Amino acid sequence: MASSRITTIGLISDTHGLLRPEALAALAGSDRIIHAGDIGDAAILEDLARLAPVTAIRGNNDTGSWAAALGDTATLTIGGITIFVIHNAADLKQMPPPVGCRVIVAGHSHKPLCRDENGVLVVNPGSAGPRRFKLPIAVGKLRIDGERVSAELIDLPIR
Repeated sequence: MASSRITTIGLISDTHGLLRPEALAALAGSDRIIHAGDIGDAAILEDLARLAPVTAIRGNNDTGSWAAALGDTATLTIGGITIFVIHNAADLKQMPPPVGCRVIVAGHSHKPLCRDENGVLVVNPGSAGPRRFKLPIAVGKLRIDGERVSAELIDLPIR
């Protein structure tokens, strides 16, 4: 029996122009990276692309010519698992995920979250940028292993 290869997808959101070295270290080794918006600077996408191919969407604070090419949502299928990316989960009613979607990645709230909602894994990696209130600085990882998908939230050790 052949063993399946596990695909690791780094999740990051709400960098707001600040890409911390701790976030880069946590995402190293990812096969792909998803940025769920509020990027803040095109250079952040360039730095992430040095680690792995990047799928990024525009957040409500991403303005200017560099952000114009980014969509409001993205849909990707990796290893048969469909992933829908949206900045603010509150917008899902106006911009629903495709039928058969197994994972929704959202940002905006800066609050790390990972939960199953009727068979769909909903993940918010939190904010990897400037600290907001007393919320953690965090990123996440998705792991796809055949038909199985799981998520991990990673609090970054910020001094």
